[in-house]
Amino acid sequence: MRHGRTRRTALMGAVCVLVAAGPLVTGCSEDPDAGTNGVGKLPAERIQARTKAAADAAEAVRLAGTVVTSGRTYRLDMRLKSGGGTGSVTSQGATFQLLRIGEELYLKADAGFWKHEDGKGDDQGTDAAAADKLDGKYVKVPTGDPSYKKFSGFTDKDVLLDGLLTLHGTLATDGHHEQGGVRTIRITGDKGSGGTLDVSLEGRPYPLRLVRAGGAGTLTFSAWGEDFALAEPAKGETVDYGHQLPTS
Repeated sequence: MRHGRTRRTALMGAVCVLVAAGPLVTGCSEDPDAGTNGVGKLPAERIQARTKAAADAAEAVRLAGTVVTSGRTYRLDMRLKSGGGTGSVTSQGATFQLLRIGEELYLKADAGFWKHEDGKGDDQGTDAAAADKLDGKYVKVPTGDPSYKKFSGFTDKDVLLDGLLTLHGTLATDGHHEQGGVRTIRITGDKGSGGTLDVSLEGRPYPLRLVRAGGAGTLTFSAWGEDFALAEPAKGETVDYGHQLPTS
């Protein structure tokens, strides 16, 4: 009897493999939510609420990818937590580093970042000597500088996630997927035109991948809850430029 059951089990397994690409055979399907955190069985609105709550409660996160806003594309690679953030931003071929510790914001870039020219070749930015002094230094961004709010937003976990983790239009689920080896449930806004969000089915329902509406960028999220150090740069590496940064 035992030998017969073994043969039937093996036969059924072979049949399931053979029909995997064809019509579903009763007894071959597995529950895609088995062993998960259960959010895959929820309506899309509740999944979105759960993932936002998980993201808000997380101590830290790494965010990487592209954001398109006002016709400009920014490539981000940031690590964020409640006390600040650090990472790189690339836009229009220029890359700069951002570091925020509490209210103190620093920007680090090469000399080329601080210089730009108009069509006639006239220098409209920082002069070459000043730019060279800023090359590779952490420049303290004054809180009253117009760029402070813009740049600090890239380092603010709550501000950045609140602005990004929103799908537009009617929400719906769009099947089970995988992101970085982790099983996910995908939710969409207006069948994808309002964005898509892959939510982890393993552990806490963190967002793992976001495709923003209207081609406004794609972001991945990782290292949820993994703390990291934020240290002030050494005095020899820091420049306090004064009340306002040079035009750049």
